[in-house]
Amino acid sequence: METDVATLVKQTVGVLVVDDERTLRFTLKESLAEEGYRVDVAADGAEALDKMERGDFTLVLLDQKLPDLNGLEVLKRIKAKRPEVQVVMMTAFGKFEDAVEAARAGCYDYVGKPFELDHMKLILQNALSQTRLSEEVARLRDAERMRAGGTFVVGGSGKMARLFEMIRKVAATGSSTVLVQGETGVGKEIIARKIHDMGPAKDGPFVEVNCSAFPENLLESELFGYEKGAFTDAKRTKKGLMELANGGTLFLDEIAEMSANLQAKLLRALEQKRFRRVGGTGDIHVDARVVAATNRDLKAMVEQEKFRQDLFFRLDVIRIVIPPLREREEDIAALVDHFVGIFNRDLGKNVKGPNDEALALLLAYRWPGNVRELRNVIERAILLESEEWILPEHMPLEIVSAGGSGPKILETRLHNEGTITTLAQAERIAIEMALSHAGGNKTRAAEALGISRQTLRTKLKEYRIDTPGGHGG
Repeated sequence: METDVATLVKQTVGVLVVDDERTLRFTLKESLAEEGYRVDVAADGAEALDKMERGDFTLVLLDQKLPDLNGLEVLKRIKAKRPEVQVVMMTAFGKFEDAVEAARAGCYDYVGKPFELDHMKLILQNALSQTRLSEEVARLRDAERMRAGGTFVVGGSGKMARLFEMIRKVAATGSSTVLVQGETGVGKEIIARKIHDMGPAKDGPFVEVNCSAFPENLLESELFGYEKGAFTDAKRTKKGLMELANGGTLFLDEIAEMSANLQAKLLRALEQKRFRRVGGTGDIHVDARVVAATNRDLKAMVEQEKFRQDLFFRLDVIRIVIPPLREREEDIAALVDHFVGIFNRDLGKNVKGPNDEALALLLAYRWPGNVRELRNVIERAILLESEEWILPEHMPLEIVSAGGSGPKILETRLHNEGTITTLAQAERIAIEMALSHAGGNKTRAAEALGISRQTLRTKLKEYRIDTPGGHGG
């Protein structure tokens, strides 16, 4: 007996049986329906094509000899409009040439009549597995494309058009060091990946180093590697990330957080294109493009003697500044549509998008967390709500409060007609309102709520409430 999960999967699969033999149509329909498939039938080619236009079918069992059309012609028409559909040809008059032509036209299998029902069921299961595999490959490719550059390069504003052109030119230079600057959440890593993907070293590795994620001694060993015995825990020789980036791109994120001592070592490695592992005695040559990123003003840090001037000049060969989202409001609607499409697919939803009032609030908000914050807002709305549209009451209160609708939305959430607000819902709303009034300051919000700061932090995690741009940690 099949598992309940397998049965549920089959119930989403439509099968169209096309044959002019009434008995065979009936037998296949009954047998496949018992397996859990949704089954429809057609007696000729015209009816089959009509049902393909109006219905949702994943698999087609198609007789080669039909009263009005040749089955091969029907196959070609189906694949022309629905290439993802798997078609199994059935024939009592099979010729080798016909089988070859059917295969060329995209037929999954070619079965002679009469056939065993169990054999046909196995063929359909294999065809379905092939479809699921193709869908998964496509999904993974889309996910990788989005991760590698499809998210933050959405937008048709003049500023983004100039940015795209700049990226194209920079990528073509091949080896020049690039400094990417912009606020948190604008997509600096995505831009770095686009430079890599569009450049001559696109087939080489893309290696990322987050300079704020390691203390100084660990960052040095991560970046340059170490020799066996260089320190107590060095049980074996380890290649550094700079060495692993050879022939590709080294992305130094949060470069402003690197210590002065390590800045000097990095400068020497960039200028000489060689370095030594920690504890090593021999030089290692490396040829990798370096892209550095920061959300801080490196020039100001140089003037304050908080960043090495010589390293700044070495990194600042080509500078790319990504504008914050509040300076390109015309891109917000396109980004919203983009994220709605992503999360509808990933979460199995069918949300149309924000209604006019909600979109107006999104356009009016200043977005201190930039594109990342917008993405999180859309993800949360689609994940937690079940409405056809994203409404103002589905958004964090800092957004609706910025548009002057905070009290109204709070009242709407608490007093939806015909519904009762749960204690958990009311608690969440109270927390969001307190944070909104406190400007994101958790200490003041906790005081207003009459709870400890630790309790508030626990509740924020429990309800998955983000506080971008907030103060007081």
